[in-house]
Amino acid sequence: MPLSEIDLARIDALVQALGDSARPETLGVALRRLVPNLALRQCDAGDVLEEPYRSAGACDLHLLDVSAHCIRVTGDPAQASGLLVAGRAPA
Repeated sequence: MPLSEIDLARIDALVQALGDSARPETLGVALRRLVPNLALRQCDAGDVLEEPYRSAGACDLHLLDVSAHCIRVTGDPAQASGLLVAGRAPA
């Protein structure tokens, strides 16, 4: 099921609230609590070629389309049914 506009707005608010303090582990926990049915994956940012949907602290957030057999990164919020939290190494 695609993420609703309300889900996306709540995710945006969380990312803004965390700002530079965001870390992959804590962001993942917060996202699971905020959107309980969210399909959530984590990886290293170096493993993702696409531009992130949002960035905060040491995290890049990518929208995922998990509606088919293969999960894919999407830039279209209307197709997003999950999130990928990609951790970046501290600068």
